[in-house]
Amino acid sequence: MIDFKKKLSEVLGKNIPELNEEEILTMIEIPPNSEMGDFAFPCFRLAKVFRKAPNVIADDIAQNLDKEEFIKSVEAAGGYLNFFIDKQCFIKAVIEEVLLKKETYGSSLMGNGKNVIVEFSSPNIAKPFHIGHIRTTVIGNSLYKIYKFLGFNTITINHLGDYGTQFGKLIVAFKNWGDEEEVKAKPIPALLKLYVRFHEEAEKNPQLEDESREWFKKLEDGDEEATKLWEWFREVSLEEFSRVYNMLNIAFDSYAGESFYSDKMPGVVKTMEEKDILQKSNGADIVDLEGFGMPPALIRKRDGSTLYITRDLAAAIYRKETYDFYKNIYVVGSQQNLHFQQWKKILELMGYEWADDCVHVPFGMVSLEEGTMSTRKGRVVFLEDVLNKAVEQTREIINEKNPNIDNLDEIAAQVGIGAVVFQELSNNRIKDYTFTWDKVLNFEGETGPYVQYTHARASSVLRRAEINVDNNFKSELLVDDITLEVLKKVQQFPEVIKDAQRKNEPSIITRHIIDVAQAFNRFYHDHPILVEDEELKKARLAVVFVVKEVLSIGLGLLGIKAPERM
Repeated sequence: MIDFKKKLSEVLGKNIPELNEEEILTMIEIPPNSEMGDFAFPCFRLAKVFRKAPNVIADDIAQNLDKEEFIKSVEAAGGYLNFFIDKQCFIKAVIEEVLLKKETYGSSLMGNGKNVIVEFSSPNIAKPFHIGHIRTTVIGNSLYKIYKFLGFNTITINHLGDYGTQFGKLIVAFKNWGDEEEVKAKPIPALLKLYVRFHEEAEKNPQLEDESREWFKKLEDGDEEATKLWEWFREVSLEEFSRVYNMLNIAFDSYAGESFYSDKMPGVVKTMEEKDILQKSNGADIVDLEGFGMPPALIRKRDGSTLYITRDLAAAIYRKETYDFYKNIYVVGSQQNLHFQQWKKILELMGYEWADDCVHVPFGMVSLEEGTMSTRKGRVVFLEDVLNKAVEQTREIINEKNPNIDNLDEIAAQVGIGAVVFQELSNNRIKDYTFTWDKVLNFEGETGPYVQYTHARASSVLRRAEINVDNNFKSELLVDDITLEVLKKVQQFPEVIKDAQRKNEPSIITRHIIDVAQAFNRFYHDHPILVEDEELKKARLAVVFVVKEVLSIGLGLLGIKAPERM
């Protein structure tokens, strides 16, 4: 396929020797509407170089530019050079590229030989896997798929919250009020009930907090009873979590949680002492970060027990030594921004030059209509319940509209779960939002089911056509504006994937495949496809084929299935 942006940068490079082709390439834009051209080059940066107004520079370049065969015309307007590509050349190049690459269209080898770690999901053992975990889980899974599609060797880590003072609380609660059979029957609800009760009782009896700290210290010191209970809590929790991961079709390369690094923390503390960055404060060990505009970071408590930040430091060092990562990505909520700023600065102070390769990908908070979620108060919505309810409602909708469909349960799961995931990935990740059942289970408008249905529609047309789509089509039959709009969206797709990777923002893909689906449905509505004219039919089927591929790839990169029938 002709890389039109690359070709334009080469053409412009001959006229603007002051900029190299790479700089020009990054400056080329896609105008907001096709009347302004297919590509645009802004001349504002050249004003100081040429000592002329941008509109004058644009006029001069437009008059002197050597037009190549693929350029139909060039117009100067408001300091921009607007390029119009020859339609037939464009159509042929786009369709042939997708026909050639099929499910690998938009993939790349740019990440070849580079290891990228994506840490995501990371629920707390013995606590509910609730709706608040969905963002890290689906954003992280999508980033894993995007990086992998671009050639990176991507490693997924579920950094389980399986350590810390909450286990001291849980051990105390279980020893006081626990029922082994109840925990075996319904592990997470039973453990949640114990956790809630601990905090209720601790308000009346503060001594319970001291007992919980003592039990966590015993756990750190390898006490047999504490370790046995902790291992049991971890095991039953993972069984519960696995059901949700199976529903979302998510797997991890490593479940190394906080506990995995317990024996590695003394080495971290020793390095900090050697670098002379550790200080005593009221008997505790801290790193003073006030000179960097941050509060002190607590590394080790007075009783010698470690904290979350200590374990995160140990984890980063272990990952660099084990995986020699190119990027180490943490998909963790924005409320942890300060933690990651402190942690990264400490890595720098410890002398690790690779600290900049550690990237925090924050996302906004999820709250309930009745207020913020609280595990301590038992106010949560289980993620498994959300997914099951979505599947159940989808089954009812499909059964009503298409009662004779095969594989109803499979399709209901693909569409229902896809609806939940798509809704999570449809907005910029940094935005906070309030969870409501109505919003999650609304399948109208710009939703996952809409995109999936469009894919199924394209699949149906291709099945009914019963001919192989190939390069033997007439591009001159596809030059109308509606068809061109579809193919422009298809042509932009590879760059959209790279943009999503650069910004660690899956919603860029989500929004784009909605645009593709909407453009295709306009095309489908206005252009009969299975017509008697064989040449016209072949040409339009080529458009159907490339759209189906792009929607399938795009949904896949979001972690969503693309049903052939709905």
